[in-house]
Amino acid sequence: MEEASGSSNITNRKRKRESQVEDLQSGGNFYNGDSPDQSLSLEESLTFSDTLIALRMMRAQFPKIDKVSVQPFILRSQLYSSLKDRTQVDRELEIDHVVKNLEPKKKGDLAVFDWFKTHVIMTKLEPSIQHQELCLLLSAGGKVKEEHISLLINAGILTRQLIDPNLYWFAIPSIGFLLKALSQGRKELLSFLNRRKYKEMMLAPLEKKHLRLSPLDMRFHLRDLIGSGHLKTVQTPTGLVVRVSKD
Repeated sequence: MEEASGSSNITNRKRKRESQVEDLQSGGNFYNGDSPDQSLSLEESLTFSDTLIALRMMRAQFPKIDKVSVQPFILRSQLYSSLKDRTQVDRELEIDHVVKNLEPKKKGDLAVFDWFKTHVIMTKLEPSIQHQELCLLLSAGGKVKEEHISLLINAGILTRQLIDPNLYWFAIPSIGFLLKALSQGRKELLSFLNRRKYKEMMLAPLEKKHLRLSPLDMRFHLRDLIGSGHLKTVQTPTGLVVRVSKD
């Protein structure tokens, strides 16, 4: 009876995963709260054959961070952990529609950011820019208004200098906080596994553990370290094992 029950549970999980992947393919939002069970475990959603599906899954599973406004982001190493063909990942990341299909928005809302990316970032190599030059470069995309500059500042990609209000620094939103969280989380997770006798642990219980030094959750760091090669997974009769890779 126990074997039959175990087989039934595996089948149910497989059907659930297949139905949720189909929902993702059709643009569903079940991970945003439409379902009581908002996410699959990492073991159930570790590998995919489609880059766009992996992107959507990871974006939906991005951890909620208190006190800091952070837009969901996905590391290339995390995609490497979920797709066997790394060349496919690199190739598909270069296709614009992969990113554009993640979250459709009105073109008007994105216009100034498209101008900024195309006409400013691609031509301006210095870490700062004068207001007049900024407006001049942006105007290659369309009519520039002060509201457009405010949007860029509020988005955190421009910072106005205190000494000279007509000069802006280029910035990445919350980059210092995120780099610190990423570095500390990596070190804490690797240290935890290295202290274990065989430097390994079953994925299911490991995923449920909480990191003290990083607001990014365990699943986020596991994907990163598996994809970057610091950790590897081994299939066993009882499930996936996460093991520290040998130097």
